[in-house]
Amino acid sequence: MAVDPLRAFLEALEADATDPMPALAYLAGDGLELEEADRNAAVRRALFVHASGGPATREPGVDDPAVKGLAVDLHTEERRAALGREVDSLIFQTRGLERVSNAAIHLAREPELAWRLYALSLLAAEITE
Repeated sequence: MAVDPLRAFLEALEADATDPMPALAYLAGDGLELEEADRNAAVRRALFVHASGGPATREPGVDDPAVKGLAVDLHTEERRAALGREVDSLIFQTRGLERVSNAAIHLAREPELAWRLYALSLLAAEITE
């Protein structure tokens, strides 16, 4: 029987002590239609804002100005709605994983937080590269 890589990832996330919401937002955002050039330009601008606030390698937070700016730069109603649908889909994928399922439900109830966590995940991915 083949192992579902998404389910394996979600199970690992369940076992991990870190907050699963950023990873879930990243997974949900992976399904968004976003032009690579637009995303790259917005992330570059966010990197400049982030670097202006201290060491560029520091870990950003959901309330950082760079994250909020990136969220605004990438925001469209269509993208927000699509992220919501992707989060809803993750709720079904997380059945039986209490902590991760609760996190997915929380993201579905807080679309603004989900959107900023998606922006945070994009910025964090760029910083760690």
